[in-house]
Amino acid sequence: MLFSVGINVVATLLTPVMTKAHYAGLIVMRVLEGMGGGATFPAMHCMIAAWAPPNERSVMSTIIYVGTSFGTAISILLAGVLSARWGWESVFYWMGGLSAIWMTLWILLIQDNPNKQRFISPEERQMITSQLGTENTTSNEEHPPVPWKKVLTSIPFWAILIAHCCSNWGWYMFLIEIPFYMKQVLKFDVSSNAQFSALPYFPMLILSILLGKTLDTLKAKGKITTTTARKTATSICTIIPGICLLALCNIGCKHTAAVIIMTIGIIGMGGMFSGFLSNHIDIAPNYAGTLVAITNTAATIPGIIVPIFVGFITTNNQTIGAWRIIFYVTIVLFAIEFLVFVIFGSGEEQSWNKIEKKRRKGRIDTIEGSTSKGQCLKIFSTQKCEELMLSQLLLIFTFIKH
Repeated sequence: MLFSVGINVVATLLTPVMTKAHYAGLIVMRVLEGMGGGATFPAMHCMIAAWAPPNERSVMSTIIYVGTSFGTAISILLAGVLSARWGWESVFYWMGGLSAIWMTLWILLIQDNPNKQRFISPEERQMITSQLGTENTTSNEEHPPVPWKKVLTSIPFWAILIAHCCSNWGWYMFLIEIPFYMKQVLKFDVSSNAQFSALPYFPMLILSILLGKTLDTLKAKGKITTTTARKTATSICTIIPGICLLALCNIGCKHTAAVIIMTIGIIGMGGMFSGFLSNHIDIAPNYAGTLVAITNTAATIPGIIVPIFVGFITTNNQTIGAWRIIFYVTIVLFAIEFLVFVIFGSGEEQSWNKIEKKRRKGRIDTIEGSTSKGQCLKIFSTQKCEELMLSQLLLIFTFIKH
């Protein structure tokens, strides 16, 4: 996380200077921001796996990840004010400065797991660690190698990956393309468009947290399983936006109705935070960071395809009919996400999350019996470095998201 935010702070603060020097400087800064930002979700999944008891994961994951959407809304509004008063450069200086403050607080206050945290009471530490039990991630010294073959042949994992990709297509559609549709087709003025684009994220923040809390409460009471909770939340983030897009296809140029529909659709998409986005930790807490690195990397591909697809359909054809094609394609992808995750998704810990740990322990004993301790430790280090390098290579490609 420190790596991610640190790179983003430096790149954001340098963007105005590098842009004025040469346009290539802007490209380099954006690439660096993407590379840094790519580590954010995997890092946070590791933190949640180490800190969040199973019956609190939905709400904790939601509170953390809904911040990305809330930050988007604040940034949209703040950027307009800052650029109007102090110029576009001030947006980057403010955002970079605020991120630097956050990074400082992170360094001072945050630890990898409850056992290292000095700002919580012994009772709270015991409560967290006892509830995590065997679901807790292992320590750095005992971290098992990733069972790549079993991961890539795991049906629940593929359900998450497909859901993540389809959902991101819809997310980019609501985040970027529908505001563009409102401007080009519905003829919203730029200032109104910015305000209306930011509007839905505030109720989404509240309702997403309420959904996460409700699901956690029902799980704690034994009313539903983790699998049911994840499928329910994912169903919400597919059915509601899909219906809203279908309505948007048939309302014509009614401004008020379009704003209401867009707002409801984005609020509905908030279900993903308690749904498939929290599911990596359920099926394999020991490998949560690696799993989300894979799915998040794949899910950035729609970020490339969506603008190209929309441009291909609407170039010299900014009509409601053209946009209906775009919306229908998105509805189909929402339907695929719903069917795949509801049928194949799971909230149960997978067997390979534990089996590989035991297998590694047996291999360690064999090596220690035939070589020196120093050589054994060297082998551990090499295995861990190879694992981390594979994960980081996946993360590098997420720069395209930005």
